[in-house]
Amino acid sequence: MSTEKCLAEGSPAPGPVPQDRLRLYSMRFCPFAQRTRLVLHAKGIKFDTINIHLKQKPGWFLEKNPDGLVPVIETPAGEVVCESHITSEYLDEVYPEKKLLPATPFGRAEQKMLLEHFSKIIPNFFKISSAKRKGDDASGFEAELKEKFTKLNERLVKRKTSFFGGDTITLIDYMMWPFFERLEMFGAQRCLDHTPELKKWTERMLEDPAVKATIHSTDHHKAFFKSYQDGEPDYDYGL
Repeated sequence: MSTEKCLAEGSPAPGPVPQDRLRLYSMRFCPFAQRTRLVLHAKGIKFDTINIHLKQKPGWFLEKNPDGLVPVIETPAGEVVCESHITSEYLDEVYPEKKLLPATPFGRAEQKMLLEHFSKIIPNFFKISSAKRKGDDASGFEAELKEKFTKLNERLVKRKTSFFGGDTITLIDYMMWPFFERLEMFGAQRCLDHTPELKKWTERMLEDPAVKATIHSTDHHKAFFKSYQDGEPDYDYGL
């Protein structure tokens, strides 16, 4: 089974996962769940999606992941894998066609180090958005994000590659992309103005089939994010 509309508390549990596919427990606007969707699409893996109401989580979902977070992958054997980077690496290992992680141990370590670095950038997006929503001065947060974007830009310049792992998209690009897709939603688009190579990277990513398959329009992102900030997230917005 696959559902676009989210399932909430009291909804019946879905049946067993079909033998020929995986099941993804997701939320349509979650950037972390989008990471896993990107990998599933990029690797051509057959999967069904169950979207979860994250404010009114079904009891059967909490049995699968007591933390109540998405993404979650479930296999036909009933195996459950959680967390965006863990599910993504799991998929790349179990489905070796079109590998997204580098072949060498150092190459894989390099991507993990960059992901760890990027994870420390993510809070800046929310700080900028929160300050602007409150009418506070966001210039300090913007300056900090610009500095971090400058370092990412320098990394691309130094590598002389189109993407962060080389001249083709690799896992690290998909791990970073969802937050760049939401730059305008966060009110942080102008932080790219002085990073030409990083800006070119975003333009190249927009041409990727997996990105095209998972992307939401800026208007939809903004509408959902406003409902989220207002305390009444509309997980089914646009359906």
